Amino acid sequence: MNRPSPAEEGKEPAPIVVKIGGSTLGSHDTTLEDLVGLQREGHRIAVVHGGGKVISEWMKRHGAAPRFVRGLRVTDGPSLEIVTAVLTGLVNKQLVAALTALGGRALGMSGVDGGLLRCRVASPELGFVGEVTQVNPDPLEQAMRGGYIPLVAPVGLHDGDGQMLNINGDTVTGDVALGLGASRLIFLTDVDGVLDSSGRRVPMMNPRQAKMFIRANIVKGGMIPKLEACLKALPRVPVADIVDGRRPGALRQCVSGQAAGTRVQAV
Repeated sequence: MNRPSPAEEGKEPAPIVVKIGGSTLGSHDTTLEDLVGLQREGHRIAVVHGGGKVISEWMKRHGAAPRFVRGLRVTDGPSLEIVTAVLTGLVNKQLVAALTALGGRALGMSGVDGGLLRCRVASPELGFVGEVTQVNPDPLEQAMRGGYIPLVAPVGLHDGDGQMLNINGDTVTGDVALGLGASRLIFLTDVDGVLDSSGRRVPMMNPRQAKMFIRANIVKGGMIPKLEACLKALPRVPVADIVDGRRPGALRQCVSGQAAGTRVQAV
């Protein structure tokens, strides 16, 4: 359950929620520079980050083969330890350090901190993987009110016993945007956007079309949770964009309405 955010109560402007992943942070990427620039311009921004590639690398170092079901990582006990260490430690702090070095103000946290994300087990076949049941926006609002960009690692708390659970970063992003009543939701990925069955980019989608693409298996792998997150957020978030984060200036262009990608919007 998501209670009204301070933005919806008229206290603060609604924030922008951004999802960034390791696949978009290449040598030509400007996402971190864009985040700092937007912060300096006065935008309130909350970021959810992934780290799937780094997790898979560390799992292989420990002799564990990554497994996925419907685009979601299967997480057993030993895998959960790696996921937690990589996401909440290595990746999160690398991003905070990089933003700080660029002159930004960032605060790293996970869904565990402040009880930000409460979860239940999503499916027994996925293991220690969570499905968000409640978002507590207070830690994010406090960070943004203090002038920081909160950087959220997608690990949450089980409702019953406090067990930590891995959560898909795309899924978390939709939940966070919904919980904050964000002004917009932006996914930075490593493709041009949502592609149709002929491989052509779809510039605009409504919820009905997005659901059809999922049901018809036109979208596959990691694009499924992205579209599902957009659909989940739309009741409180006016617009969601899926754009190629590898393009220089992609985030700032998207915020200004210039980026090419796929926009999911209720009509």
